[in-house]
Amino acid sequence: MTKNTEGFKIVSDNRKARYLYEILETYEAGIVLEGTEVKSIRAGKVNLQDAYALIRGGEAWLLNAHISPFEKASVYFNHDPRRTRKLLLHKEQINKLLGQVEQKGLTLVPLKMYLKGGRVKIDIAVGRGKKLHDKRDDIRQKDDKRAMERAMKRN
Repeated sequence: MTKNTEGFKIVSDNRKARYLYEILETYEAGIVLEGTEVKSIRAGKVNLQDAYALIRGGEAWLLNAHISPFEKASVYFNHDPRRTRKLLLHKEQINKLLGQVEQKGLTLVPLKMYLKGGRVKIDIAVGRGKKLHDKRDDIRQKDDKRAMERAMKRN
């Protein structure tokens, strides 16, 4: 977990999403959770690697996000790690996202989960899948940037 200067603590960051998808637009969403899920999130036991979001029935849902069961809770009160969770967005945002996903063939990808003012928030991005040559270009640009920084540091 990292502390950001803007007053929120990043619990989980999905770096793989930025590699696999071209990010077009991001939204901050709340998330409906159970008590043991919040405790696990505060402990940093979240994995957004395979997670994605979709819109069904006029509501936004987060699927396949893994929040580990809370260790100190009993079996009866604990949660299912990969259950479907409802995302809290405004109706206008949901309608806009629905239009983008249906018409343009885009997808909704969670980028990061963080604590903001005591509440769990998640950044959802509208993304387009990258082709193999796009990924290679990104890697090449990152390597060039690193090489330039090393050269500047030596001088």
